[in-house]
Amino acid sequence: MLTHRIATEADIPALVALMDLAISGPLAKFLSPEQIAASRVLMGLDSQIIADRTYFIVEADGAPAACGGWSRRITTYGGDHTPGRAPEPLTPGVDAARVRAMYTHPDFIRRGIGRMILDLCEAAARAEGYDRVELVATLGGEPLYLTAGYQEIERFEDDRGGAPVPLVRMGKSIID
Repeated sequence: MLTHRIATEADIPALVALMDLAISGPLAKFLSPEQIAASRVLMGLDSQIIADRTYFIVEADGAPAACGGWSRRITTYGGDHTPGRAPEPLTPGVDAARVRAMYTHPDFIRRGIGRMILDLCEAAARAEGYDRVELVATLGGEPLYLTAGYQEIERFEDDRGGAPVPLVRMGKSIID
């Protein structure tokens, strides 16, 4: 049975473990070992979205199955350790809210959990006055986002982790 709730600081150790499994597991089908190592520099836990109470954890019988959230801050992706963060606030109705840090445990991929988290994020952002959302997808996440109605804005590589990691900036209107 799947349940969801807002993640808290007490969840951080479980979230970090889940993120590690997601990066080294399913993402490895799309990236070289060097790119996986670089991804660990570029991705990971963002404690700000946990503190903002905009981060969800989905549990299967009490165990973490997936996590993801949204943000009202400029940073588009990355964890606490990622260079180039911009924590300044976005403006609803002007800026796009950010969908952030989507990770699924390898045992739970392709079960609709990612879509569940997207729906939660979009509804919460809409309730705060945002009319669109953007995200930065890995190649592993791109099919989910396309199916959920996101459109490609740009493709780019981030080499700040030591190897170029391919990413896709995507967006979607969330006006009812």
